This record gives sequence, C-alpha cells and structure tokens, in this order.
Amino acid sequence: MRKPLIIDCHGHYTTAPKALENWRNAQIANINTPELGPRVSDLKISDDELRESIEANQLRLMRERGSDLTIFSPRASFMAHHIGNVETSITWAAICNELCYRVSQLFPDNFIGAAMLPQSPGADPRTCIPELERCVKDYGFVGINLNPDPSGGKWDSPPLSDRHWYPIYEKMVEYDIPAMIHVSTSCNPCFHTTGAHYLNADTTAFMQCLTSDLFKDFPTLKFLIPHGGGAVPYHWGRFRGLAQEMKKPLLEEHLLNNIYFDTCVYHQPGIDLLTKVIPTKNVLFASEMIGAVRGIDPETGHYYDDTKRYIQAAALSDEDRFQIFEGNARRVFTRLDAALKQKGQ
Repeated sequence: MRKPLIIDCHGHYTTAPKALENWRNAQIANINTPELGPRVSDLKISDDELRESIEANQLRLMRERGSDLTIFSPRASFMAHHIGNVETSITWAAICNELCYRVSQLFPDNFIGAAMLPQSPGADPRTCIPELERCVKDYGFVGINLNPDPSGGKWDSPPLSDRHWYPIYEKMVEYDIPAMIHVSTSCNPCFHTTGAHYLNADTTAFMQCLTSDLFKDFPTLKFLIPHGGGAVPYHWGRFRGLAQEMKKPLLEEHLLNNIYFDTCVYHQPGIDLLTKVIPTKNVLFASEMIGAVRGIDPETGHYYDDTKRYIQAAALSDEDRFQIFEGNARRVFTRLDAALKQKGQ
C-alpha cells in the first residue's frame, strides 16, 4: 500500500494579519452607522503578508508534523454571526473567504478552501446562497462551514432537521459539497466558546439528526461533525438506545451514510475511543492546528493538536490509517478528490 496523502480536513485561518482584526473592529464599532465605514477597499493585506502569516505558522507545523494538505476556512470564532445583520455578515464573510482563497492560490499544494457562510440570527438561509455559489464556482472551494446557532449561544434557530435549512442543503447536494457543522463565538457566559459551546453544538447537531428523518429527504447530504463528535463517541450506547426507543433504524443505517467525524481530539485515549466506537469509514483526519488548544502536553512533550501522532499510535490497520488520512476525505470531499486527480494525485 502506498504512503497516504495526509489531508487535514479542519483548518482555520487563525493567523491572519492583524489588519483583518482591525478592520472587523471598525466594522463592529459602526454597526449602527455603516455609512461611516470601513469600506471593503480600506482593508489592505499584501501577498507577502499572507505568505508570512502562513509560512511561519500553519505551513511550518504541517512540514514538521508531516501533513500535506489542509482544507482551510476562516477563523471559526471570528465568524461571530450574532453581530450586526445580514449585510454585516455578507460583507465580513466575503472578505474572510477571499483571504482563504488567496492563501490557496499562494500555496496550491498545501491549502484548499472551505467557505464561511454569511449567516445571521433569524435570517433566511437563502441569503447565504450567493456567497456559497461564489466560493464553489469562482474559488474552487470544496466545502462549507454551517453554523447551527447563528445567535452565538441562544439557540433560537430551528433544528438542522427543519425545512428552514433546506435551501442550503439543496445547494450542497447540487454541488456535492459537505458541511462542517461549526458554531462560532459564544456570547452566552454560561458556555465557554471552545470548551463548552463547540462541543455542545457537536453533540446537539448529532442529536437533531438522530431524532429526524432528514436524510430520507437528502440521501446524499454529508455533514462533518468536528472535535471528534463532542460527546457522541463516549455516549454511543445512549444514542443507540434513544434511537431504538424512537423506533429509528440502527444508527449505521440511520446516520452513518451521511455523518462523519474528525480527529480533533487532543489525547490518545480519546482517539482510541473514537476509532474503536465509530466505523473507520466515518472518521477523517484533522488537527485544527493553531486553534483552540495550542500548548504542549506535559505528559507527552508534544503539542496537544499534533493529532497525527495519535492516529499512528492507535490500534489500526494500515488500510484503516490510509482511509482516515486520505481515503475518507477524498470520498466525502468529492471536489477535493477531483482537484487532486487533476494534479495527478
């Protein structure tokens, strides 16, 4: 068996030049007086600045850790869909997606884009379609990030199974792109953004799908639940039992043709559990490097988010590792597979 291409399906542009944050702060300051700016044209970030921000950070770590390609999207906590209105989000999403596209053009062998959608609390998801289409058609992006809670912790949107979301699902099916289900900043003090809100959302999204028949309406729809699925692998028996009580099919039939999980789990026992409970075909390699957990584990001497080490140490066959590192990503992200084949990979 050939050596796998190491595809990281979960990367965010967390190291963007400071000018991006400054522009966003100015936008937020003038939420109620947008005529005062800033204008999109006021944001000036050169290619050299982009190169420096990537080469010194993500690309350096990719080379050190031995990964090849990252599916790259805007910084999740920066999405902050709860701020402003639809127009605020449309402008902000377009700026952030364009930067990820420019990174993918500067480093075409190492990065390929996934889109942030311009979601806003209470807004019709149809308002996201133009940006979704632009990113797929013009930028060659291979997936999207879908926030099930644009309110930032209030959870006042319909569940993912509701017809409210169907316009986005229809486009996902049309373009054969998956969605990573990913919330953004929590504005609820009860929920720490990365330690609680993210993991709560992962678990909540899974349960919303379990209690519904969404995939009967969209049999080819694909969701990637990050951070190892939140509580899902640990409580697999609970979910199986609840599905049974609801007279749902076995989870393998009910959900696992459509839902996948990444390996952003930052210790060996967690990865061991994930790969033991969840079928290999549903696990995609990811690290979310330079993300929520950036430090070095004093028990191992390695970075917590160096997740490749955990996959290599897990009790897996070479075929299983190949599927987690490469095969599953190419099967779920079909546009990525097509782009790689075009390059002869």
